[in-house]
Amino acid sequence: MSREPEIEDATVYIVVGRAFREENQPAPGDDVDETGAIAINVLLTAADDEECLQRALQALAGQGFVRVELDRIGIIEGEPDDPTFASAYGNAIDGQVAVIAFHG
Repeated sequence: MSREPEIEDATVYIVVGRAFREENQPAPGDDVDETGAIAINVLLTAADDEECLQRALQALAGQGFVRVELDRIGIIEGEPDDPTFASAYGNAIDGQVAVIAFHG
């Protein structure tokens, strides 16, 4: 069952990258690489790319990340099959910013 964004004409974006916590101090359960980076995906609705990036960076900062390296930004054109991403998609179309930080 597909849901429509609550924000009219908004697009559901996915931002993919790596994020770093203060002084490379991961939170319990974070799966970090040799550089101290944590793989992240952020799903959210926004009117344009600029708003998308601003909201994504604010959400990541709010979760304790101090540096972010973004690899890709894309548009999700329908509800994903994967339960993790489907839940994040639902949150995004409800106007929230969904941050997925990959844990080991």
